[in-house]
Amino acid sequence: MKLAEALIFRVDVQKRLRELEKRMERVALRQEGDEAAEDPQELLKETEELYGTLEKLICNINHTNCRVKDGEKSLADLLCQRDMLQKKQVLLRNLAEWGTVTRRRCSGSEVRFVSAIPVAKLQLQADGCARAYREVDTRIQCLNWTSDLLE
Repeated sequence: MKLAEALIFRVDVQKRLRELEKRMERVALRQEGDEAAEDPQELLKETEELYGTLEKLICNINHTNCRVKDGEKSLADLLCQRDMLQKKQVLLRNLAEWGTVTRRRCSGSEVRFVSAIPVAKLQLQADGCARAYREVDTRIQCLNWTSDLLE
């Protein structure tokens, strides 16, 4: 199984667990004398099995992320780098938005607001982060589809 397939399977297992949780919530209480639509113990058993599957899958994914390399960097390092680029981009875009003067004055006696930060420069930096994010993400996706899942 390729790493990308394992990642897709992980999402599927997580969705199934959320659905099982909702189903268990619906049958956790019933009126005395009524039959539950589903057996809560069977749902709990299925949930336990899925949690076991998910745990093994996540461990294998993490192991693979640490062992697969793209040059000097592991896939885990690339994932971290991508996350940091995204966080930095969001911060820079927010800061540029906050520093953009949009308040209109109706008279000359009102307080005038001016930007305390270089908005255009921050936008360029955010664009650079977005570009770097896309490049790193492309490398990650390539590794995901070409690397076998390790156990």
